[in-house]
Amino acid sequence: MIKKFIILIAISTILGFLSMGIGLSLHQATAISIFFASVLGTLFFWDFRLSFAFLGASMLLLTRAINIENLIRFSSLEVILFLVGMMVLVGLLKETGVFAWIVSLLLRIKNLSANKFLISVSILSALLTCMIDEVTAIIFLVAAIIEICDYFETDSTPFLIISIFAANIGSSGTVIGNPIGILIAAKSGLTFEDFILKAFPLMLIVLLVMIIIVKFWYRKQLNELDNKIKEFGANEILIRLISVPPEKSLKIALIIFGVTLFFISLHHRIELFLNLEPNTILFIVPLIFSGCVMIWKWQRAREYIEKDVEWWTLLFFLLLFAQAGALQYTGATDVLAKKIAHLAGNSPSFLIGVVLWISAIGSSILDNVVLVAAFIPVIQSFQGLNLNLTPLWWALLFGGCLGGNITLVGSTANIVALGILEKEKNIRITFFKWFWIGLTVGVTTTGIVWLALILLPFYK
Repeated sequence: MIKKFIILIAISTILGFLSMGIGLSLHQATAISIFFASVLGTLFFWDFRLSFAFLGASMLLLTRAINIENLIRFSSLEVILFLVGMMVLVGLLKETGVFAWIVSLLLRIKNLSANKFLISVSILSALLTCMIDEVTAIIFLVAAIIEICDYFETDSTPFLIISIFAANIGSSGTVIGNPIGILIAAKSGLTFEDFILKAFPLMLIVLLVMIIIVKFWYRKQLNELDNKIKEFGANEILIRLISVPPEKSLKIALIIFGVTLFFISLHHRIELFLNLEPNTILFIVPLIFSGCVMIWKWQRAREYIEKDVEWWTLLFFLLLFAQAGALQYTGATDVLAKKIAHLAGNSPSFLIGVVLWISAIGSSILDNVVLVAAFIPVIQSFQGLNLNLTPLWWALLFGGCLGGNITLVGSTANIVALGILEKEKNIRITFFKWFWIGLTVGVTTTGIVWLALILLPFYK
């Protein structure tokens, strides 16, 4: 730990001096040095990430790299409140058994085969993640996959990896699939409609490519599962699946969540009709319906807030956003944006590639929220150079989501799913067992997005 801490200090200090070497002021270099010390602290000491967020924010205030007013302004409180509301609603769905019911309903497949199982797991993972956060979706899917594979006495590892890939891909399809989606929407002005019309179709194409790749990669395991299905009989699996009766509370929970998604999807239209600021309805809809839930389930209201809301994660996000804002406040991102644009020769295609591949590779190492929070101020600074930012926002979104498939620590969903596998089955996936298929899927899908963003005027 001491060696890591020394390396952290050394890298942060060197970055500060290098920043001054490319034209940044001492004030700007200090902000960069402190920010990256906090980011590296998160990378080296993951369990202490909130501690580094606290220390980093405090040092930025102490060195006057940012003041209190702007620390609060850049903390993206609207994003935090949106996530709080959605977490309360997800807590209701878990309590009433909605996820277990969906999984059991959609996995009751007639004439089950390995290919049908592969496709259903992939689509279900992607679509569930589009509607809720990827971690919640993957927890329920991992339980279902392990149970099914146990029944057929086959290795569940390939199908878990496939489900994780699909969940990471699916998280790019809507605003609410991943925290970076709502963060990008808040900073870019992109609406839920924009995500549905542009991100969702591209996500489906990428998902199809992923299915083709894993179908070839795991062909031996799929043949083995087919043989096991013929041996054991597909219909027997229905007995093994979790069955949740459609009780009154389950129906009400589905209605509440469905209405919430309905108003979120129409937020832009409602804002125009009521002459409200952009994204006002988007951010308040989860708060309105979570407030109604806490009135309906008043006896559990405190539990929803204390247990279902991930305050540790949300506080980390809040302070991370504020620290990234310090780079913009000091003007450091303006200088970096000009340097990058100059190197690119102001070529939009080159800039799209830079943002996409840096965010994809970076997200395979860092948490994608950390990377996206650092990149957003830089992209915003491109606006002063008369560049079209829209394709850059899409590049950041897809790079942040798809890059999570490259390594087994590339996203929170990966870590959670593999942790469950190790706990339940005592199976530990090695880095390279994941890396080669992850690299293939990650690079191929990112390359497809790159071509789409460059060649299709639809994304301009």
